[in-house]
Amino acid sequence: MKEAIMHKVAEPVRMIGGMVYLGLDMVREGLDHTLRGFAPFRASLLFWQTNRAGVGSVPLVSLISFFMGMTMALLTGYQLRKLGTQNLVPGLVGIGFTRELGPLMTGIMVAARIGAAYTAELGTMTASEEVEAIEAMGIGPARFLVAPRVLAVFFLLPCLSVIADLAALLGGALVCERQFGIAYPYFVQLVLDNLIVRDIIAGVMKSFAFGLIIGLISCYRGLTVKGGSAGVGAATTSSVVAAIAVVIAADTLINIALVAIYE
Repeated sequence: MKEAIMHKVAEPVRMIGGMVYLGLDMVREGLDHTLRGFAPFRASLLFWQTNRAGVGSVPLVSLISFFMGMTMALLTGYQLRKLGTQNLVPGLVGIGFTRELGPLMTGIMVAARIGAAYTAELGTMTASEEVEAIEAMGIGPARFLVAPRVLAVFFLLPCLSVIADLAALLGGALVCERQFGIAYPYFVQLVLDNLIVRDIIAGVMKSFAFGLIIGLISCYRGLTVKGGSAGVGAATTSSVVAAIAVVIAADTLINIALVAIYE
């Protein structure tokens, strides 16, 4: 029993240490290759991963955020209308998604869609010893395999968060116009009146942090697969669960820090 508890406690610490080492190794290999006069990795690899992680995720992110914006506007509007303050709904939707729900929901969706794919790909390569073959050719796996994937998610998640915010505002505006008589121009004006710069900065900061977390966790899980095809499946499942859990925990910590700074 004691050994099982110690294993459960040590596993997250081991994962965090492995992620940090993987990130540092990625930076070291990239800088070493750059100092020798070469690009850290092929630009085509980065472009392909950004297209896959960014453009490929737009429909899912937009659809989910649109319906969530409609739901938030509908539920809050019916309650606020009892008090005659339904004009607060646009501001609630705008602030709620820009600062919190937009980055968080986007991070969860990307972790489920892209993080699982990264872990499965790298896990299959690890199980079939392709990663060892790449190392034998003198190519650093962290630079060649990990860096394009991590950077793609890191840079594209803020863009996806902006798309999620816009889709949610569109859904909220539709509900407000149909149910509460708030015209579209007035909706936009109320959102701009309530939204402040620090809300936008908070959302962008979270998006970058979530992208880095998702990229490192999914790649680390893929490169540490054990047990063949069964291990790939287990690693993919644990990767998604761990990424979502860490993203939510990081969101809470960032919120605490921002409240301490701004409030």
